[in-house]
Amino acid sequence: MDVVEFRPTPDQYAWTFGGVPPVATVKPGTLLKLWTEDAFAGRLRTVEDLPSLSLKMPDVNPQTGPFHVAGAEPGDTLAVHFVSIEPARDWAASSTIPFFGGLSSTDRTATLQDPLPERTWIYHLNRDRGTVTFAAHNGEFQIDLPIDPMHGTVGVAPPAREVRSSLVPDTFGGNMDTPEMRAGVTCFLGVNVEGALFSIGDGHYRQGEGESCGTAVEGAMNTTLLIELIKAGTVPAPAWPRIESDTELMVVGSARPLEDAWRASQVEMVGWLSELLGLDRLDAYQLLTQISQCPLANVCDTNYSAVTKVAKSLLPPVRAFDGMHSYLREQAASAS
Repeated sequence: MDVVEFRPTPDQYAWTFGGVPPVATVKPGTLLKLWTEDAFAGRLRTVEDLPSLSLKMPDVNPQTGPFHVAGAEPGDTLAVHFVSIEPARDWAASSTIPFFGGLSSTDRTATLQDPLPERTWIYHLNRDRGTVTFAAHNGEFQIDLPIDPMHGTVGVAPPAREVRSSLVPDTFGGNMDTPEMRAGVTCFLGVNVEGALFSIGDGHYRQGEGESCGTAVEGAMNTTLLIELIKAGTVPAPAWPRIESDTELMVVGSARPLEDAWRASQVEMVGWLSELLGLDRLDAYQLLTQISQCPLANVCDTNYSAVTKVAKSLLPPVRAFDGMHSYLREQAASAS
């Protein structure tokens, strides 16, 4: 198994999906050991650091990559298995940002209200206990919260020479902000350009469903992942990002309004169930109606993201993508 370690310098960050030359070419089956910077590019370090003064727009949400995957062609499927996702620092940050977040006036939901006040929270990590500490600005209230590391942004280059901000989630993945993108899962992304041009970033030490204020507990990450390639014609490439864990099948849809993000995830899951179970679309639709769960991923970005989940325990044994998730789990175990 090839092993590639990469820690970008600030001048090597990618700020978009598409339009960025690859930092390296890797073969399918490669184990990648990566470091990623937080979504604030490391610029919020104390509670006195406010976004409007400290952030250098549009240089937010830096990505590590992209990686050119040898042999990847449009119509293929890239499988990305997250072996481990571990905090790289002992602190992380969250904030309210003017005209951003699910409960604030925004540039797209315009009102005459003033923006919510800016505020920055610093969370301190206790590695022994596996917690981060929330500390209120006003008063003495503190509470330890269990960490649940994940990556908010995972994606490939979009089709048709498009260049999209790393703040945007869409069919290519991107800034989906789902807590389901944690260690142990495999993400399946349709390849749109030669080499796929895959990158990750936006590590969260934890996040609530919906990411209400628009920022999670944002921190730098050390992440190990395995990549594989599923050639076109073997199984259909997904139209939207799919995720498989040991216990669930999941689809992330992204759009505005929020119900269209939900619809995208539902339609993709109907298609997935049809493929796996040999059902026609209406039978798959009816089954999905009775067994799905639909957590929100984010309600704050340029597009919103919604997840459709189906528990494998409710289905007969299935082999999604010819058992690729189980295969990568085995490969990851042998590499550790």
